[in-house]
Amino acid sequence: MDISTDIWGQLAVEASQVYLSDGTVRSPFADTTIEKLPDKVLLHIFSYLSHREICRLARICRRWRQIAYDTRLWKNVSLRPEVSGLHVGSLEMLLQLISVRFGPTLRYIELPIELITHTVLHELSGKCPNLTHMLLDFSTAMQLHDFSEMQTFPTKLRYMCICLSEVIFMEGFMRKIYNFINGLEVLHLIGSYEKCEEDEEEIYEVINVHKLKSATPNLRVINLYGINFIDDSHIDAFSSNCIQLECLAVNFCNKVTGSTLKTLIQRSKRLTCLLMNGTSLKSEFVMQAEWDKCALQELDITATDLSTECLVDMLTRIPSLKFLSAGQINGFNDSVLKLWMESGNTRPLISLDLDSSDNISDEGLLKFLQRHGHQLSACCLSGMPHITDQLWMSILPLLGNCKIVVMGTAEKLGVNIHVDQLMDTIASNCGNLERLELRWDPDNLRFSDKSQKAIDILRVKCLKLRCMVLSDGRYYETVKANFERADRITVVRTTTCCRVSPYHLLRNYNDLIFN
Repeated sequence: MDISTDIWGQLAVEASQVYLSDGTVRSPFADTTIEKLPDKVLLHIFSYLSHREICRLARICRRWRQIAYDTRLWKNVSLRPEVSGLHVGSLEMLLQLISVRFGPTLRYIELPIELITHTVLHELSGKCPNLTHMLLDFSTAMQLHDFSEMQTFPTKLRYMCICLSEVIFMEGFMRKIYNFINGLEVLHLIGSYEKCEEDEEEIYEVINVHKLKSATPNLRVINLYGINFIDDSHIDAFSSNCIQLECLAVNFCNKVTGSTLKTLIQRSKRLTCLLMNGTSLKSEFVMQAEWDKCALQELDITATDLSTECLVDMLTRIPSLKFLSAGQINGFNDSVLKLWMESGNTRPLISLDLDSSDNISDEGLLKFLQRHGHQLSACCLSGMPHITDQLWMSILPLLGNCKIVVMGTAEKLGVNIHVDQLMDTIASNCGNLERLELRWDPDNLRFSDKSQKAIDILRVKCLKLRCMVLSDGRYYETVKANFERADRITVVRTTTCCRVSPYHLLRNYNDLIFN
């Protein structure tokens, strides 16, 4: 059956071939150009392009311009040029875009401060009835537009992200939209944490969280990122009104101490994700919470100052913890791992991040991973100089189901890392790997002339690998060139512009993405 199929296929190909006078074969598709493709095929091709590229192509010809104006290409639009969005020079141009290109198909839009006016918001509410996701960037604002005449606002929003300014009070704007946002399910308030340099600067509460929580009773996901005025009273306010709350993130809100954690756990019965990276948690407040009665599955307490006693108390009482990020904590040591294992609460664990946990020994880690390594989908043991390639050679065979692995430290070591052997071991044991990061300094990496073979094996065996991050150097260039030859251009990246995180495994990861 297979032989006859091959014969008929060969005959069909030969029948379609055109022989020229000189005996050469001419392809039947020689006269086919992009101009002969149907509109729906061109539309599909255009859908892979950025809006900047689509705008450039619209200048080619009338037909391409017509396709570029198809509203199906304008479902998700960013008008912030500093983050790869389109630059719109005037309000008149934006109002025209809303009418001509966006229309009913628009689902997501990002607006910079200069384009956030009551006229634009009125047009969006009238012309884009299916708009569900909106980002409003006030971060660079020195003065707001006048919203006293604003009467309408998009009413079907499920996701809203507001980038706050340090000095502009938002109440005049927020008062106008409270009646339109009670259907919100995901709220992001993004502060200016990365811009803060001096603690002595006066801090302003630029948005009234207590009024905002009353207008948004249906929130499932709340992300308060790097806001210097957010404290425990604001967490208490949200928990008192948002009974659907599943995920609360207060990363880098350094005024959060955990004093209302007990109340939060008692009220929020659906809370499964709690992210508190870089907060000022106090052990006595954390230990007061009824962790044994919570539904928590995902926890981030990275870079907090919790004691060993507090860590043991908390981890041995949370019954269903699947995701733990607890790096950069001096109190996290072998005894915490040992008592956590003995409690039996490590059985559901699928993700472990212990970045820069210098007080954990090689032996303690190995014992833990020998018992639980097979169940992990993410293992991040970076920032620890004592964990070298020798220990990783023992650990990797235990991580057969891992999708995310982060290893190495940026500080220079007194020993060398033999990366060829490491690549062989990863390829042999981690076939499901999707994201890999090696943070070792390039000067510590040792590889031979045969390293291409090791990289080939990794590339062929780890077919799901979509991101491999290395420190910029000779080995990075070697790996990048290898993957590019195999037409996997976007896989290899540098630590300068990319970091691998276990956050990809969070249940609400897509809702937590902003900017």
